[in-house]
Amino acid sequence: MFHDLYIVSVVGLGAAIDFDPVRAGLEVTLAGHPRFRSVRVLDGPGPPRWVRTTVNLEDHIIVPDLDPAAVSADPDRALEDYVASLSTLPAMDQSRPLWELHVLDFPTSEAASAVVFRIHHALGDGASLVSLLLTCTRGGATADPKAPSAPDARRRTRPVYGARAPRPAWSAGAVALAAWAVSCALLAWHTVVDVAHFVAMALGLVRDTPTVFTGVKGVEFRRKRFVMRSLSLGDVKLVKNAIGCTVNDVLVGVTAAALSRYYFRNLGDHDANKGTCLRSVLLVNLRPTPGIQNLDKMMESGKHNDLKWGNRLGYIILPFEIAMHEDPLDYIRNAKKTIDRKKHSLEAIITHVMTVMITKLFGIEVSTSLFHRVVSSTTVQFSNMIGPTEPIEFYGHPIAYIAPSAFGHPSALTIHWQSYMDTIRTILAVDDAQFPDSHQLLDDFVESLELIRGATSTSFRAKVKD
Repeated sequence: MFHDLYIVSVVGLGAAIDFDPVRAGLEVTLAGHPRFRSVRVLDGPGPPRWVRTTVNLEDHIIVPDLDPAAVSADPDRALEDYVASLSTLPAMDQSRPLWELHVLDFPTSEAASAVVFRIHHALGDGASLVSLLLTCTRGGATADPKAPSAPDARRRTRPVYGARAPRPAWSAGAVALAAWAVSCALLAWHTVVDVAHFVAMALGLVRDTPTVFTGVKGVEFRRKRFVMRSLSLGDVKLVKNAIGCTVNDVLVGVTAAALSRYYFRNLGDHDANKGTCLRSVLLVNLRPTPGIQNLDKMMESGKHNDLKWGNRLGYIILPFEIAMHEDPLDYIRNAKKTIDRKKHSLEAIITHVMTVMITKLFGIEVSTSLFHRVVSSTTVQFSNMIGPTEPIEFYGHPIAYIAPSAFGHPSALTIHWQSYMDTIRTILAVDDAQFPDSHQLLDDFVESLELIRGATSTSFRAKVKD
């Protein structure tokens, strides 16, 4: 389904690159991973299959020859331009495992050096790839691929989406039973509405209204620029606690606020009545145990392993409100309402099952076409990934930041949020020609969080006075 969809992840390092421990570590971690040492083979009428092969690291580690003058003049721009150039490279050679590691051994404003992963999305989703990244942070040639890569995550107490569990025994009775019945009825209704909307978009019957964010035809083949900024995770959590919502609610609200600022500035009219609604295809991790997992558990085979490697994803259509609010906290409140409504639906589960069934019945070409049409019918793409909460190293090199994104899908704007320790990084992948002011759009995210953070403090002080 992901065909020419690639993940690109910039990892800033706190030290200059020492190649010997990096190569030795890759030999026993990344190059030893079953999927990262396999090639995709189509040798019959059935679907492609993975076949093990020998990994030659020289084919996968790339050290570009950059212009020293350009790097010296503006190293941040040199890094940004190089990462953008990866989106214009030809498709990866199918005779080799579908991953590359680009080494940029020069200092920037945020790191002493950087490595850039370019990985075909067929190798895994965000949850599995972050788990794999952690195996690359445990040392060099002596690293044990089976060693724990993250603390054990707790199993979900309830499904990602769906009706809440029945109330405790103390509230049992006719009222509780009626409330549970109504909840189930709403769950069924919301699921029908959401899935019908998803199908309509897959068939091309429903599309977002064109805006300044809408990509042109063939946008998936155009050069992408990746711009990024680190923000305070503490500020996000402060807003979360004040509103009584989740971190994801806050990030969706900040995104809506930032897109609104950019939209109305480019529209040249701050009339809130001229707002609109944009939609995104949100990929949802359907593993019963959320968060970062231990790699050895994800690689265990067996039908009863719910931490399986690969792309374990469902899809939901997530709307973003584009409007001007006098109270910046309204963006968070409205985002919470939207996400709470989406949580009371089986849309992610049903769309995952539909994708699997369509692929089995009609082949990968049909499911790929439908996925492409759904993404084309929306405007922006959005993702939020939790990262390590403590400092980690990349084969002895301290990691300063992690910045994942993606390209190859039909969107002019893709928004990723990635947490690491006490920061959260926003990464925008934009059509380079359509968004020449991409850094201004990035500033809108920073300023939106600042305004929401300030409004939270003001609201808190007002409550204290009352």
